[in-house]
Amino acid sequence: MAKSKHKTSAIDDERDQIGLNVAAVQKFYARESDKLSQSQRLLERLSELAGQPLFFVFILLFVGTWAGLNMLCHALGWVEFDPAPFFWLQGFVGLFAWLTATGVLSRQNRLAKLAEQRSNLDLKVILLTEQKVAKLIDLIEELRRDLPNVKDRHDPSVESLQQAMNPSKVLEALDDNQSTPLAARD
Repeated sequence: MAKSKHKTSAIDDERDQIGLNVAAVQKFYARESDKLSQSQRLLERLSELAGQPLFFVFILLFVGTWAGLNMLCHALGWVEFDPAPFFWLQGFVGLFAWLTATGVLSRQNRLAKLAEQRSNLDLKVILLTEQKVAKLIDLIEELRRDLPNVKDRHDPSVESLQQAMNPSKVLEALDDNQSTPLAARD
């Protein structure tokens, strides 16, 4: 009975930890969303709308209708509101393309900043995890040495794994590797 209760408690603890992590991520995204101005929100909604397949169909229908109405006016002998090669249509399409590109770039810039924040958080978590793993290896090795019924043996790879990595030295090694020409690396 005690074992079952312990197992249930461990599952509940795991669920609590998962819940805390999910809540932290949701809080992060909510905080970033709260930072958006009304104009940025509007710009992003319009960018999302412009990225939908239905919007592509709308553009094709608009251009086709514009050209078709002009050709119909010409065929009926009426004055065309934008004779071929459709300078007004080109102006509208060019203006809309410029506005769309500005909206998309604005959103991409914001998302890039958000991705950089997530990347920094990932790096911090990875470094912390590496330190914890090094400490666990150290504790296991200490326990192995102290237990009389476990054979003590020398493992050179464990000695290097027990040492926490120095992030500055890793960055230096990465910088050195990137400054070496590709031909010299092969």
